[in-house]
Amino acid sequence: MKSSLIPVFIPHLGCPNDCVFCNQRRIAAPRAPAADEVRELVTAGLKYARMPQIAFYGGSFTAIPAELQEEYLACACEFVRRGEADSVRVSTRPDCVDGETLSRLAAYGVRTVELGAQSMDEGVLAAAKRGHGAEDTRRAARLVKAAGMELVLQMMVGLPRSDREAELATARELAALKPAGVRIYPVCVIEDTELCDMYRGGEYEPLSVERAADICADVLEIFEAEGIPVIRIGLNPTEELSAGGAVAGAYHPAMGELVRSRLYLKRALRLLGETDGAGEAVISVQRGRAPLMRGQKSMNLRALAERFPQMKISIIEAAGQNEPVRVRRIYESGSDKSKPGGADR
Repeated sequence: MKSSLIPVFIPHLGCPNDCVFCNQRRIAAPRAPAADEVRELVTAGLKYARMPQIAFYGGSFTAIPAELQEEYLACACEFVRRGEADSVRVSTRPDCVDGETLSRLAAYGVRTVELGAQSMDEGVLAAAKRGHGAEDTRRAARLVKAAGMELVLQMMVGLPRSDREAELATARELAALKPAGVRIYPVCVIEDTELCDMYRGGEYEPLSVERAADICADVLEIFEAEGIPVIRIGLNPTEELSAGGAVAGAYHPAMGELVRSRLYLKRALRLLGETDGAGEAVISVQRGRAPLMRGQKSMNLRALAERFPQMKISIIEAAGQNEPVRVRRIYESGSDKSKPGGADR
């Protein structure tokens, strides 16, 4: 899961319908590459990546004609067979996966299949015009794993007709499928989409960045509790999205950092809530994670100070610590400061 990637975008290619949120022209390359262009892209990428995965993103790879699948895969497989690339990864829809297709992928060195589940709520899937149901995701996930491939699942947070409980239920269902990794995409309203029309017509209220970060933090915690890596949170930032392509919704170039930092805040609030809210506390985090605990522009420290105004709070990093966040009470308010006044929590 930690290998570097060389992405090859095939926007909209193979997609049988247009989901309300989708405008691939604004979040990926404007057109699908020819086979020779795939070779050129990979060759250029090899200058910066050692033994990468070649990843076909942007469309529903297994829905394109079998002949074109094989043409693309053959190009990628050349690099795998020469020992220049590790393997191949494809992204597709749950309803475009079957045994024959997976056999074809395996023959060309595909190791990882990403499924765009997006939600496990039937009403949300229908409102988003996904064209598939939750059972398609369950079935496809079983087939991918039975074929011996890595399974990665994608979910979206903030789709029409969804709410926090639906998001958490989706996360729990996806976690139960035991994927090798998950991507979480808070919904952005992209220009020239049906969702943008719905937003401008008052039919859809998108999540703010703040609200999305809060919900995604709870979703992230579900996956972390099951030991499932969350390999991306939020759309990959582009100049076009940052310049107005994202009309509304939860687009932020550092969305992943915001979400992870919010989860650290939630954990600290829970632990400090077990105290009397006075005296001094030291928040201990894993090495390198103090910036997440502090939050962007120290926003987490300000939130903790507001919630516990009578408590002096500091942050330390501890090498080898297993828990993401621990709180140690150093002394109670008014006690002898030379004596520890509490235990690790």
